[in-house]
Amino acid sequence: MFITHYLLSLLIWVPIIGGFLVLAAKSPDGRKEAARWSALAVAVLTLLLCIPLYMDFNPASAQMQFVEKVRWFSLFGNNDAVYYALGVDGFSVLFIILTCFTNLVIVLAAWNSITVRLRQYMAIFLITTGLTNGVFAAQDTMLFYFFWEALLIPTTLGIGIWGGKKKAYAAIKYFLYTFAGSIFLLIAFLYIQHQVTQLPTTDLVDSGTFSIVNFIHWATQISPTGTLVNITLTAQWLLFGAFFLAFAVKIPMWPFHSWLPDAHSEAPAGGSVILAALMLKLGAYGFLRFVLPLIPTITATLDWFLIIISLIAIVYVGIVAMAQTDFKRLIAYSSISHMGLVTLGMFSIFLLVKSSPEHALGLADAQLAVQGAVFQMIAHAFSSGGMFIGCGYLYLRIQSRNIADFQGVARSMPVFAAFFMLFSLANVGLPGTSGFVGEFLIVLAVFKYAPWVALLAGLTLIIAPAYTLWMYKRVFFGKVVSNSIANLKDISGLEVLVFVLLAIPTVFFGFYPEPILQVSSAASTYVIHAAHLITIG
Repeated sequence: MFITHYLLSLLIWVPIIGGFLVLAAKSPDGRKEAARWSALAVAVLTLLLCIPLYMDFNPASAQMQFVEKVRWFSLFGNNDAVYYALGVDGFSVLFIILTCFTNLVIVLAAWNSITVRLRQYMAIFLITTGLTNGVFAAQDTMLFYFFWEALLIPTTLGIGIWGGKKKAYAAIKYFLYTFAGSIFLLIAFLYIQHQVTQLPTTDLVDSGTFSIVNFIHWATQISPTGTLVNITLTAQWLLFGAFFLAFAVKIPMWPFHSWLPDAHSEAPAGGSVILAALMLKLGAYGFLRFVLPLIPTITATLDWFLIIISLIAIVYVGIVAMAQTDFKRLIAYSSISHMGLVTLGMFSIFLLVKSSPEHALGLADAQLAVQGAVFQMIAHAFSSGGMFIGCGYLYLRIQSRNIADFQGVARSMPVFAAFFMLFSLANVGLPGTSGFVGEFLIVLAVFKYAPWVALLAGLTLIIAPAYTLWMYKRVFFGKVVSNSIANLKDISGLEVLVFVLLAIPTVFFGFYPEPILQVSSAASTYVIHAAHLITIG
C-alpha cells in the first residue's frame, strides 16, 4: 500500500505542509475558525497515521522498519552521497507517536487561549511536529542534522513571539545554547563521514557514506569483512566530547541546564509542552542513537562521571526547585531533575553488564535500565504537559505565575484542582500512575550494581513530593486570598478534554506498561549489545 511504503514521509510532511496551509486559512468573518479547524484536521490526520505505524511494527525485531531511501544529493562526489533515508525501531516508533499525540493536545489547548496571531501559532507547532518526527526517523546523519537544526526556527519563534515579558532574552538564550551544541554535532558527523569514505566498499553496509549504520560499523571497529578499523583513542575522546556537548545541552544535563528555566517561564503553554514533552527527549534520543552504540569504550570509561552528574541533576536541581516562587520555573526545574533519572538509567548499562559479564543477568539488568529510561521520558511528557497546560490556564485567568498570588484555587475550580492533582502525583511517581513505572525500573536496575547510587536516585521520591505537593498546597488549598481567586471559573469544554487526553495515558500506562515495554524491548537489546562487546572484550 502507498501509505505503508511512505508512512514515515507522510508523518513528517503532512504536518509541515499542513502548517503552511494553516497560514493561508483565513476566515471571512475574521473569527479565525478556519485556522483552528484546519490545524485540528491536520493534527488528527497525523495522529491517525500512527495507527498503521504501531499496528504494522514488529516489536521483536531490532532492524529498522518502514524503510524509505532515495538519493538526495552529493557533497564532494558520487562516493559522498546524502540520502533521504528513513526508518524506525522501537524507540523511534514510541517517540513519533508521542510527538503526534502531543501536537493534538497543543492544538486543542490553544483553541481559545491564543488570540494573537493564531494562524502563525498553529502553523509553528504543526511544523515542529513534522520536523521532530524527521529527527526520530532519519537514518542518514545529514538528514538527521537538517531536521535537528530546522527545529530551532519554529521553537525559537514560539518563545520569542508568544512568550512573556522576557521572551526575547529567553528565546536568544535558548537558540544560542542549542545552536552552539549543534555545531559540535556537525563537526563529528563530517569527521566520521570522512573516515568512512576511506573504507573499502566491501566494508560498507549501506550505500550512503553518511548512513548511521555505516557510522556505527566504523566507530565500533566492526565491518562485514572483519577488517579492523583504525580509530585512535584521541579521536574517540574528541567524538565523545562533540556528541556530549550537543546532546547534554538539549536534555539538558547539569551544568548545561540554565537555559531551560528561562525558556519555560517565558514560553507560552504550548511551547512549554513542546520543550518538556519533546525537545528534552531529543537529547536523550541522541545518546541512544549515537553515543552508546558509536563510542561505547569512552562512554564506559566515563560511566561514573556521567552517573554522578546525573545524580546532581536529580538531587541538587530538585532542591533548587523547592526554592522557586514562579509556578512554571518550579515545573521546569522538576523536568531537569526527572531527566537526570533518564540519563542515570542510560549510563548505568556499562556497570550493569560489568557486574555479571559471564551470564545473561547483567544484560537483562542493563535492558531494564534502558527501558526504564525510555518509559520515564514518555511518562514525563504526560505529567509535565498537564502541569504546564494547567499553569497556562491559571495564567490566563490571573495573569500571574507567582505562587504567592494563589491560594484556595480548589474552592473555585474543583475540577481543575482534581486533574492537576493527578498530574502532580504522576510527577512525584505515585504507584498507579505512569510516572512510577520508569522511576521504579531505573532504581531497581541501578540497585543491582550500587545500592548507594539507588539510594541517592531514590531521593527523588522524597524531594519531588516535597516541592510538588508544597506547591500544590500553596496554590490550591487554604483560604481564598482575593476576589480574583473567588471569581475564577472552573475549566469546561475543550479545557476538560485536553486534561482527559493527558489523564488517560497517565493512568493507563501506570497500571499497564506492557505496550511501551514490548515495543522498546528489541531496540534496548541492540543498544546494550555494544556495552556487552566492550566489557567482554
